[in-house]
Amino acid sequence: MSDPEDKNRVAIAKTAAAAKKKAAESPDARGAAARHAPEPEPAPPAPEPAPEASAPEPAGLPVLRCEHVFHRYPRAQGGYQLVLSDIEVLMRVPDFVSVVGPSGCCKSTLLRLILGSETPWQGTVEAGGRLVQHPDRNRGIVFQRYSLFPHLSVVENVVFGLELDETWLLQKYLTYPWYRRIHRRYVELAMEHLRAVKLDEHAQKYPHQLSGGMQQRVAIAQALIMKPTILLMDEPFGALDPGTREDLQVHIIEAYEQHRISVVFVTHDLEEALFVGNRLLVLSQFYQSEDGRPGEGARIVMDVPTPTTTSTGDKQRGEFKEFVAEVRHRGFDPAQRQRVAQFDLRAAQS
Repeated sequence: MSDPEDKNRVAIAKTAAAAKKKAAESPDARGAAARHAPEPEPAPPAPEPAPEASAPEPAGLPVLRCEHVFHRYPRAQGGYQLVLSDIEVLMRVPDFVSVVGPSGCCKSTLLRLILGSETPWQGTVEAGGRLVQHPDRNRGIVFQRYSLFPHLSVVENVVFGLELDETWLLQKYLTYPWYRRIHRRYVELAMEHLRAVKLDEHAQKYPHQLSGGMQQRVAIAQALIMKPTILLMDEPFGALDPGTREDLQVHIIEAYEQHRISVVFVTHDLEEALFVGNRLLVLSQFYQSEDGRPGEGARIVMDVPTPTTTSTGDKQRGEFKEFVAEVRHRGFDPAQRQRVAQFDLRAAQS
């Protein structure tokens, strides 16, 4: 993506986002909450202390709060395996958070807990001050594989969620004149979103007539039309070629700035994570407790601001490469298991 115009678009979007974020943030402290009473199973290890800020929280409700979240799955041979241990995430204002980690660290599981399709074993997940118990329209999601209906056209796919949420099945037949007017309004809104992703000329095509990158653009429009407070993205560009991938990286940065939504972006690509996000969470099972025992269940071992970038060319900068190397060392190397007190959680405490 060497076009100067694209570089300027990224620079404007990320600079504006950083300025707004800095203006909106104020010092606060991560609140401490008692865990839910455990089931009659051995309780997980007590959370180890980590440095915390001491200032009060702002009056506004946080966009997202995960407090002392533990999650487990049953083992085939009996008992349970702890997969997430004492997860704490606080997003005070709309932010773009990238999540990375080694294979098997349950990044997608964390995303499902935020979405509400799974409930944590212990701890709480709140969005906008409300306990997350099931999926709703305030949290949209884009998967790696395109969540499109093959029998619907592009514009019908984008309209589908909005129409399903705001109308009921028999309205189409019992109140057809009213339904026709409201449907026309939905289609106009869908076309606005398709223009934003440069697909308005393909509105009447079907998913099989589009390339992979075009289908993913439709999926993004499909999620954004619902106006979610938090957009969850689970390796959304993993199956795309490098050129298309970089184009969509630019687009999602622009969408974040335009719609002022929070984005939680899971990826296995460290360079992509640092480029699109303003904040990086590193989830890892490679750590040890303060008494030297291997950790059980993945924890957030890094929560840090990302380097400032203005174009994809910045990925070749020495500072950028050094950051990638540090993340690999701290979170991905089984031989370098840092202790809990050594976790770098600057962004969580700012």
